[in-house]
Amino acid sequence: MGQPTPATDDGWWRSAVIYQVYVRSFADGDGDGTGDLAGVRARLPYLAELGVDALWFTPWYRSPMKDGGYDVADYRAIDPAFGTLAEAEKLIAEARELGIRTIVDIVPNHVSDQHPWFRAALAGGPGRELFHFRPGRGEHGELPPNDWQSEFGGPAWTRLPDGDWYLHLFAPEQPDLNWAHPAVRQEHEDILRFWFERGVAGVRIDSAALLAKDPELPDVTDGRAPHPYVDRDELHDVYRAWRAVADEYGAVFVGEVWLPDTERFARYLRPDELHTAFNFSFLTCPWDADRLRTSIDDTLAEHAPVGAPATWVLCNHDVTRTVTRYGRADTGFDFATKAFGTPTDLALGTRRARAAALLSLALPGTVYVYQGEELGLPEADIPPDRIEDPMHARSGGTDPGRDGCRVPLPWAAGEPHAGFGGDPWLPQPDGWAAYAADRQAEDPGSMLSLYRAAIRLRPESGDGLLTWLPAPDGVLAFTRADVLCVVNLADTPVDLPAHTELLLHSGPLDTAGRLPGDTAVWLRA
Repeated sequence: MGQPTPATDDGWWRSAVIYQVYVRSFADGDGDGTGDLAGVRARLPYLAELGVDALWFTPWYRSPMKDGGYDVADYRAIDPAFGTLAEAEKLIAEARELGIRTIVDIVPNHVSDQHPWFRAALAGGPGRELFHFRPGRGEHGELPPNDWQSEFGGPAWTRLPDGDWYLHLFAPEQPDLNWAHPAVRQEHEDILRFWFERGVAGVRIDSAALLAKDPELPDVTDGRAPHPYVDRDELHDVYRAWRAVADEYGAVFVGEVWLPDTERFARYLRPDELHTAFNFSFLTCPWDADRLRTSIDDTLAEHAPVGAPATWVLCNHDVTRTVTRYGRADTGFDFATKAFGTPTDLALGTRRARAAALLSLALPGTVYVYQGEELGLPEADIPPDRIEDPMHARSGGTDPGRDGCRVPLPWAAGEPHAGFGGDPWLPQPDGWAAYAADRQAEDPGSMLSLYRAAIRLRPESGDGLLTWLPAPDGVLAFTRADVLCVVNLADTPVDLPAHTELLLHSGPLDTAGRLPGDTAVWLRA
């Protein structure tokens, strides 16, 4: 077993760069076409050279993989496709020796239908109290108990042969847990301790605002407040109990909290609850100076009263990759059209993604980098017969799903499968080797070189507060400590403000020394 994290908190998470690892697509160490812990361990020197402070692993637990591992069958075991618990312990320890902490994913809203609890519940008896089983409506119970819809499309209820229905806000293979039951709460506190004892420094909480349900399970269309399953007040007692556990180990939380109400959002970040939560307004913002500034200002303002750091992220395993998203005429975020819409100009998207990288890494708070973003990977078109994401099937094929951002990484341009390992579980597009890490490492103008330089220089801004500077329309300019960041989102070049040193730029200046459109620069004031 790895060494437990000491019960101290030096605040590292307040300004960390955290790298998201989707294990299945990161690196294949045994040649079977699926990424694994051996592949991650072999690439730890790459991650250390990138300069990240921590790794966030999407679920690596035993799972039937009906939803990419977010259908967990055993929270205390590593899925055999990825490795073993002993390997995970070695990975945590080896990463820590390189100065890299580990964050694991917890999926508290639901489990796999192969989880022992649910299998026992299917057999009847008191085990059903751990989930939401109900008789149906209609003359013969043939209608779902209420009108709730799955996040993946279709009803949020599945009927069993005995006539009862069970709730699943996601896929039918992911039955929702009943968080009003004390055994559910105790089990998850025990799971936290299990991983903290193995040296894990933090936990990312999946679907953090969905756990608690109105016990009456009313129709959503009733319009009653609060919402029957989103952001219910009783959730905060759960997270206060979790915080007490984390504080014993000096561990931290980041919550996946999608809420439009900024005041409600900030409640999760009170000093005795979660340390941080993902900032989705920045991720979903189009490439527009005014809207980005509003997003940044609103984010900082909503975090200030509770003293929590903001988080900044451009992409994750659920979202169209940045290069593709910013290369569209309509750069706003839309789950329903993430693989369609206007054609993508990859050259434009790459310029904007490079500038956005410097923007996000210049902001105060924590930055998350999804694997492959540092390589400038675009979204991949997956043949329909190879799509595994349940969102595609549940939508009747109208939603392309999220597999386009989950294609296995290219590591070596001259090797089979671009150095990923065996024949990848998702197909790599033609030309994928052009993005290979080994090729980019030798190119000072590559996306990888830009990320390495930016992460290395980022500490120079320290904990400085953000101060906006006057700037032309379409331009963002601010200082932190003595570092000045300018991002030109306009169509025409602009003059740089007075400065003493050019630290880094996302693209070359023009012949007159001006900053072109879709370009960012860091300067020493």
